[in-house]
Amino acid sequence: MTQIYEEYWRLTLEYSDIDSSKFIGTLKIIVDFINTEDTDIYTSDLYKKLQENISNKFQKSDMGSVRKSINQFVKLGFVNFELQSYHLDALNFLNVNSSRERKSLFSKIVYSNASFNKSVTKNSETKEINFLLRTLEEAGRLSKQEIIGLMMVNISDYSQGFLTKEEVLQVKKQAEEKNFIGRKYNQVNYLWTLLKKLDDLDIVGNYLYFKEDIEIEKINSKTKKRDNYLHRIYKNQLKNEVYEELNSEQCMVEKLRYPSLIASHIKPFIQSDKEEEYDVDNGLLLSRNMDILFDKGWISFEDNGDIIISRGLPNDVIDSLSLYTLDSRFINNNRKRYLEFHRNHFNSKLTLSL
Repeated sequence: MTQIYEEYWRLTLEYSDIDSSKFIGTLKIIVDFINTEDTDIYTSDLYKKLQENISNKFQKSDMGSVRKSINQFVKLGFVNFELQSYHLDALNFLNVNSSRERKSLFSKIVYSNASFNKSVTKNSETKEINFLLRTLEEAGRLSKQEIIGLMMVNISDYSQGFLTKEEVLQVKKQAEEKNFIGRKYNQVNYLWTLLKKLDDLDIVGNYLYFKEDIEIEKINSKTKKRDNYLHRIYKNQLKNEVYEELNSEQCMVEKLRYPSLIASHIKPFIQSDKEEEYDVDNGLLLSRNMDILFDKGWISFEDNGDIIISRGLPNDVIDSLSLYTLDSRFINNNRKRYLEFHRNHFNSKLTLSL
C-alpha cells in the first residue's frame, strides 16, 4: 500500500488541562530556566539540562514525553524558538488565581504567538489559529470535518488570510479523499481539544462557533433553516450594491473595509416570508460589531439614515455610535419598510434617538 505524505498543521499536546499542576508546573520550570540560564546561545546540552529538570521534578523516565511537554509550549506560543525567551503574558498566566483569567491569557498567547510547525529546534512564523479564526468569521461556523480540511492548507497560498466558505468545502473534500482523519487522528483531536479551550468559542455537536453567533444558529435550527446558497447570493448582492456606490466592499455604516462583513437581515430571517428572506432590500452589509448591535435591537435607523441607540448601552458606547449614520444612498422605499419593521420590533429597547 502506498503511503501518502503531505504537509499539515502538526500540533501535539502532552497536557490538555491548562489548569493542571503538570501544565502549570512544567511551564514554570521552563520560565525559571530561561530566567536563570544563559539561553541567548542555544546548545543541545542546554536543552538536555532543561529536560532533566522536568524529568526530575515529575519523575518522568520517558524523555520523549519530556521533550513533547516542552515543545507544546513552543507550539502554543508560550516559549520562543531555541528557548531564547517567553511570551510576555507567560508570567501572568502562572500568577493568576482563577481558571477564567487563565483561560483568557491562554487564548491571548495562543492567538498572538502560536505556530504549530514550530519546535525548540525549528522556527516558524505560520499562525494557524489566526487563519482558522478569520476563516470562522467568514464562514459563520465550521464543522470538525471542515477544520480537518483546514489542517491540510498551506496558509501562505491564501494572501487574504482566510478561506471563503467555498474554499472550505473544497479542502474538506480533499481531506476526505485522502482519509486525513483516519491517518492523523491524534493531531485532529489535539486541535479540536485546543479550540475548546479558547475564549469566546463554543462547540455544539460537530460545529465550532463564535459564542455571539450561536444563539442565532440555535433560533434558526428550531424554526427554519437557511438556504446557504441563496444566502451567499444575497450577501453578494449586498456587496455589489456597496461596491457600486463606494468602489469597495465596506460596512454600510462605518465605511470601513473589514476583511469579513455580515449580510445582516433587517426583518429577522425567522420572521420573513419567502419573498423577504433573500430580498436584498431586507439587508445591510455590516461589520461584525454593527451586526450584533443591529441584530439584537441595540441600534436601528430612521428612514433618513439617522441612528437610533438604546439607552441600555453604556454612555461611552452611545457617544461612539452617535457619530454614525446609515448612508442615504442605501435607503430606498422598500428598505424603509423593513427599517420600520425593525424599529417597531425592537421598540422596547430603542428609547434613545439621536
